[in-house]
Amino acid sequence: MAILSVKNIKKTYTTRFGGNQVQALKNVTFDVEQGEYVAIMRESGSGKTTLLNILAALDKPTSGTVLLENRDFSRIKESERAIFRRDNLGFVFQEFNLLDTFSLQDNIFLPLVLAGMDYKTMNSRLQPIAEKLEITQLLQKFPYEVSGGQKQRAAVARALITQPKLILADEPTGALDSRATDELLRLFSAVNDGGQTILMVTHSVKAASHANRVLFIRDGEVFHQIYRGTSTNEQLYQKVADTLTMLATGGDRA
Repeated sequence: MAILSVKNIKKTYTTRFGGNQVQALKNVTFDVEQGEYVAIMRESGSGKTTLLNILAALDKPTSGTVLLENRDFSRIKESERAIFRRDNLGFVFQEFNLLDTFSLQDNIFLPLVLAGMDYKTMNSRLQPIAEKLEITQLLQKFPYEVSGGQKQRAAVARALITQPKLILADEPTGALDSRATDELLRLFSAVNDGGQTILMVTHSVKAASHANRVLFIRDGEVFHQIYRGTSTNEQLYQKVADTLTMLATGGDRA
């Protein structure tokens, strides 16, 4: 059963000067099944940010529908959207978005504090996540005291601690070095193996090759997709790279 269903999403903007119509998304349709790990690859200017904002209930499409467990985003009142995001979605960003004046533990606790959860319950949720992500010894440190990879693991913990239905990851390896990237992708795979649904937007072939399905967006719509099947990460890497070459040269679907 699809946990996320995106149907015929279109998004048109009117430019501030000149009043021209710009179509960022024109017919985006795809589903994400419970427990899937899906990567979206995009070319520059393909509407990635617009799509993410719509999936995060931060923006509304011009037309089309987005359903999370059959709940229509368009029917969520503006006053309820922040609570909906906190209760249903986990976010991992390229730049970590951690507060430097908070310890890693307090950064991770923040969405639960906003939800009014007591410390004992928050701590019971945190401990197994911290162990899995190997940050137990770092929890009392501040973001400026740890590496980029450690910051990103804390950000993943913050996303997981709300027990979200879906994690949205926006270029999660973009600010990491090669070693930290490998560690994060290993952790993402482990989290997904535990049943967590992940939707990642990335320009990294390496990151995409760890997903179980890769969607490609060109000219504002889903152009092609690749399923992992029995492919290894190395084999999927090559398939993704070949598809991006096809996109760059204006080729048709394989």
